[in-house]
Amino acid sequence: MDFKPDELRWQAVANEIRRRIAEGVYQPGMPVPGEPRLAVELGVAKGTARRALNALLADGTLYSVLGKGTFVSPPNDAKTSEGQSPRG
Repeated sequence: MDFKPDELRWQAVANEIRRRIAEGVYQPGMPVPGEPRLAVELGVAKGTARRALNALLADGTLYSVLGKGTFVSPPNDAKTSEGQSPRG
């Protein structure tokens, strides 16, 4: 992965995950790779991958299920029309 000089690495990783979601590589409800795999795949430290995943969890792009993993959230219109989070 190429990094822009003015972009923090964790932001670049988060943007890459968003790009993959937008392109359909990761579908809603589908698990995303964990920190170790993302770190190796994108050539960053595990802490960088963790920070990117945490940012995507915080903004609702991803959600986590304890003991299961981290998954792509449904599109925004699905969450707002149901009136609840994807966790149920």
